[in-house]
Amino acid sequence: MEISVISPIYGCRESIQELYEKVTFTLQKICSSYEIIFVNDNCPQNSWEVVSQIAKNDKNVKAIKLSRNFGQHYAITAGIDHCSGNYVVVMDCDLQDKPQEIEKLYKKALEGYDIVHGRRAQRQDSFFKSFSSKLFYKTLEYFTDTEHDYTIGNFGVYSKKVIEAIKGLKEKSRDFLLLVKIVGFKKTEIDVEHDARAYGESSYTLSKMINLAIDSIISHSNKPLKLIIQLGLLVSVLSFFVAVGLTVAHYTYGFSVEGWTSLMVSMFFLFGILFGIIGTIGLYIGKIFDQVKNRPLYIVDEIIN
Repeated sequence: MEISVISPIYGCRESIQELYEKVTFTLQKICSSYEIIFVNDNCPQNSWEVVSQIAKNDKNVKAIKLSRNFGQHYAITAGIDHCSGNYVVVMDCDLQDKPQEIEKLYKKALEGYDIVHGRRAQRQDSFFKSFSSKLFYKTLEYFTDTEHDYTIGNFGVYSKKVIEAIKGLKEKSRDFLLLVKIVGFKKTEIDVEHDARAYGESSYTLSKMINLAIDSIISHSNKPLKLIIQLGLLVSVLSFFVAVGLTVAHYTYGFSVEGWTSLMVSMFFLFGILFGIIGTIGLYIGKIFDQVKNRPLYIVDEIIN
């Protein structure tokens, strides 16, 4: 198998048939053996009807139905575990990633690159989507100490050794792009055309983006713990100097702080910091708990082909 195309399916039922036709047309031009893997992530629009019918009519299409909604990155993981191509293409199902661009990415990979990202130089997204995406990746950059380009998404070509390396990563918290960064290998980026969304709406709401950011940061960085230590030391040093200053002022000028207002404010301030620290540590402990339970990353309900 030369090329495997993996597309997680959630929403955009109307685009699936068009996606299949355009991907098939492109792949037939550039290689003789290919497979298209649609992973239905328990789409509420019952996209499985469309996906399963396509797979029954075309043996080059593998349809995977997950038992419930696990999330985009877990659906990608399911596709990776069931693919067999020398090169793997990961793309969304909403046709904003243009299937015609696969040929350009694949030819670049044949030059000796293991990872070829599609860079959406002209993103056709709403202001909110572009702004939240940029903010998301800037936050990841700060906390994970890695570079992230908000114009680069999952769309790209990945060699078999990259995919095999990712299969060996068993983190319960999945972020495909972060996993790609972890495994390394020779990579590059090329500009690709990006279409406006023709069907449906993005499932990534603001709350989901925030949750994904927190999950990715906690799973791939211990920088929040280091910041907590620095904050604790800073508060301790400031408290020491304030105590020294008040002592000197009391014996030199007879100055003293009266009333409980300053006391209550400082107490609430320190308790707020304390609860924030406990909550952050709790998130890390929760991630450890999820990892040691060793539950499967996803559960497959049905596979066709």
